Amino acid sequence: MLLKKLENHQRPLNSEPVRYKVMGNVREIFWSSRRSVGGYIKKLDKHEYVDLRTGEVLPFTHMENRADNVSSVRKSLGRLRDYLNTNIDDVSRCRWVTLTYAENMTDTSRLKKDFEKFNKRLRYEIGHYEYITAAEPQGRGAWHLHVVMIFADKAPFIPNELMAEKWGHGFVTVKKLDDVDNVGAYLTAYLGDMEFSECIELSGGDVKRIKGYGVKEVEVVQEDGTKLTKKYIKGARLHMYPPQFNLYRISKGIKKPEIEMMLAEMAEKKVSAATLTFENTLQIADESSGFQSTLNYRYYNIARKNPQV
Repeated sequence: MLLKKLENHQRPLNSEPVRYKVMGNVREIFWSSRRSVGGYIKKLDKHEYVDLRTGEVLPFTHMENRADNVSSVRKSLGRLRDYLNTNIDDVSRCRWVTLTYAENMTDTSRLKKDFEKFNKRLRYEIGHYEYITAAEPQGRGAWHLHVVMIFADKAPFIPNELMAEKWGHGFVTVKKLDDVDNVGAYLTAYLGDMEFSECIELSGGDVKRIKGYGVKEVEVVQEDGTKLTKKYIKGARLHMYPPQFNLYRISKGIKKPEIEMMLAEMAEKKVSAATLTFENTLQIADESSGFQSTLNYRYYNIARKNPQV
């Protein structure tokens, strides 16, 4: 199975069906050139198959090796991204909290229990909020827990000292999400990518061991307000998640994305006044069977109006 990114984007005809997904201020249009005429599952190899109804490449549920697990983690991050974008349309109602252990805490069961206790104590102190949590593995084996708190109105000021008291296991940071219009993409990048310096440390200083991963530069605002640029290795952290690990959790009030199949012409009208923020076109080919499909993903933000409208 070959997967190739196309530089020249291919989009559907107006009369072709697409999947239209509503996630807060974000809209996704997904199109596949190949649809099912019989069975809708096509095996690509022992690790992945294609859903011919949508053209999506999905992992088999078994976890035989690292490749299987990385594919599963990518899917989990995709679902997490959708939940974040669906429930966050006003960042002033949110706080992003990172809970860190002072010790080298590696027990995932304890991570879940510690958060449940922390959440109960904090809600008693500041009132109700919905939450989406995401666990982040560190190179030394320890866990961090990222928590996005979503309030009904403007998020209250929460001192770090109060958070640390309610957490009781180490260090806490509280951040705003100002100027972030795709919170899902912004936060999930932290869970998949790894800082360059951490990769070098884990590889014993051997740069060749991380060759082949993409590198990106990100401007980071520190707690004192100063800015610096850090290098990250794309996808390097995905290998650290244990098989079948539930890397995110949501509270009862969290909404699911709205998904609908419609003609491309109708979907285009729905995003005509929105701004295109990301587009990706992929081609999947299986030489042994002759199967081929082109996939096009587009993301729009309705809060950022199209300047041409």
